[in-house]
Amino acid sequence: MPFSTRELLARLLMCEADGEGYTGMQAVASVIVNRTNVPYGEFSRISNGGDMRAIIQQPYQFTCMLDTVGGVYNPQNIYNMNPQDIHYEIADWAIGNNTLGAVANSLFYFNPFKPTCTQYFPSNGTGEFHTRIGQHCFYIPTAKYAKT
Repeated sequence: MPFSTRELLARLLMCEADGEGYTGMQAVASVIVNRTNVPYGEFSRISNGGDMRAIIQQPYQFTCMLDTVGGVYNPQNIYNMNPQDIHYEIADWAIGNNTLGAVANSLFYFNPFKPTCTQYFPSNGTGEFHTRIGQHCFYIPTAKYAKT
């Protein structure tokens, strides 16, 4: 049986940002909400008018949605997560169209596994560094993103 959007989001939050605490998980959820609501570019087409599930399931956007990475089984995936109340609480918050002001309109995030964040992410320059929360760097869209 497929997961509901709420269950899918709770599992994704646990998998992608559980170690970042409440604010870190809200920040990641905010990127998903921002992608769902952005009125132009790639994510606007993917969300097709606000479909959060389509954003979550867009291929190759979230490592936790992949069964394999580099041809090797990925044990850190949503199917191996057992969300707790906190994950559902943040999922409900995000489904209610809430976002964390600290990440502004960020559409991208990643963990660089180093103390500094690159100025642009992804490498095509569609996101520019905005802030860091915990181990994750958050990126707001550049003018280049509008052409995606």
